[in-house]
Amino acid sequence: MPVPLVIINPESAGGATRKAWPKIASELRTHFGAFHPVFTSKRAEAIEIAAEAARKGTKLIIACGGDGTISEVANGILASGRDAELGILPSGTGGDFRRSLDIPARTREAAIILRDGQTRHIDVGRASYATDAVEDETRYFLGVASFGMSADVIARVKAGQPEWLPAKAPRWLSGRVSFGAAMLQSAARMKPTRVLVQLDDKSAQRTTVANLCIANARYFGGGMKIAPNAKLADGKFDIVSIGDLGFTRILSNAPRLYFGAHLSMSEVQHALAAKITASPIDKNQRIRLDLDGELPGFLPATFQIVPSALRIRCPR
Repeated sequence: MPVPLVIINPESAGGATRKAWPKIASELRTHFGAFHPVFTSKRAEAIEIAAEAARKGTKLIIACGGDGTISEVANGILASGRDAELGILPSGTGGDFRRSLDIPARTREAAIILRDGQTRHIDVGRASYATDAVEDETRYFLGVASFGMSADVIARVKAGQPEWLPAKAPRWLSGRVSFGAAMLQSAARMKPTRVLVQLDDKSAQRTTVANLCIANARYFGGGMKIAPNAKLADGKFDIVSIGDLGFTRILSNAPRLYFGAHLSMSEVQHALAAKITASPIDKNQRIRLDLDGELPGFLPATFQIVPSALRIRCPR
């Protein structure tokens, strides 16, 4: 039987994973055991590597990187049609999905969970959306899909951490500061997003939002508890729609938004749904889509829950 595979994105955490890998590998061998490492060299390569490994019979495929790497490995497993299990070895900027599973950021603790943890079946989201090349591309997501201000925040974070943040700042701090600074910049400049949204078989509604999230998990944006009630195995998305708050309201309510106390706000709407469709009211407007911290395409898009689709190694 093939040994567990570890797919490493050396560019995750702004390239810090490449430098940290020798130490990560040492702790993983000590607290987990034997494994086979493979490094990615380009975007979406982890999908191909994971799919091929699953087809060849690898039972545990571990993603070493951030939310984007974890999402790519999950997409590969799901595309393979095999019953491989996903493991997580955190080494990224945001760390949102591992927070929803209560997986620690420290390698030693994560390795022990990989060794002694339990297997859970979780739901995944399936998104179909437009890209520059095609009108309908499909991808799975584990955590949160969103559009509006969040996509602009992700774009700013990917452009690099703030210049005033020390280069040797701890990874957890640089990630949170980067997301926080990007959110403030986006809030000051973004215009509201006007969309047509339909939940399940209900009538489509025109709405204006600062941001709309389709959440399978609780966190996004570097630790923001955007969907505090979300469950990974309930067969539903938590739809969190944040209305046109404006910069001042976003700034004054940032703690509530970050720590998950925002659902009671009058500008915030919350619903459960297994399917959601969204399209721009202005057909000429390009509204970017965020899936698990990546920006793969644009609206119009359809999001559908796939119940109990993925096996994943979790804490006991």
